[in-house]
Amino acid sequence: MNRKVSLLNQYWTDIYFHLHYLHKEKISHQVVRILQLVDKQDEIGVNEIASYIQVSHNTASEHVKRLIEKNYLIKRRDPLDERKVILCLTGFGKEVLHRNTSLDEEKLEQVLNQLDDNEKNLVEQALKILSDRAKQCM
Repeated sequence: MNRKVSLLNQYWTDIYFHLHYLHKEKISHQVVRILQLVDKQDEIGVNEIASYIQVSHNTASEHVKRLIEKNYLIKRRDPLDERKVILCLTGFGKEVLHRNTSLDEEKLEQVLNQLDDNEKNLVEQALKILSDRAKQCM
C-alpha cells in the first residue's frame, strides 16, 4: 500500500479516536451505515439499503422496521410516485448519527484554538479538498 495512504489513514484514525463523542446508544456499525446512507443520499428506500449493506430485501426491511421503532427513521411517500416509500432521518436519528460519526465539537474547538490562522486555513482547505474528491468517488 502507498505510504501516504497509510499515513493519512493513521492520522484519520488518531483524530477520530481522540476527538469522537462518547457513545450513549448501543448501536451497531451496520445501523450507523444505514443512517449515513439515508443522510447522505436522496430518496433512499429499503432496496437501496439492502444493496448498500449487501443483505436481502427482507433483512433490510427488518433493520428499517427496528430503526423506525427506535425513532431514528420515518417513512414517507414519494409525492411523484405514491407507491414508492422514502426513508428520512428523524431529529433524534440525526442526533444519534452525529454522536456516532462526528467529532466532538468542543474537543475539536480546543485543538483548533491551539493552531494559528494559517494552520486553521490549511486544515480546512485540506479537509474540504478530500471531502469534495470523496463525493466524486460514489
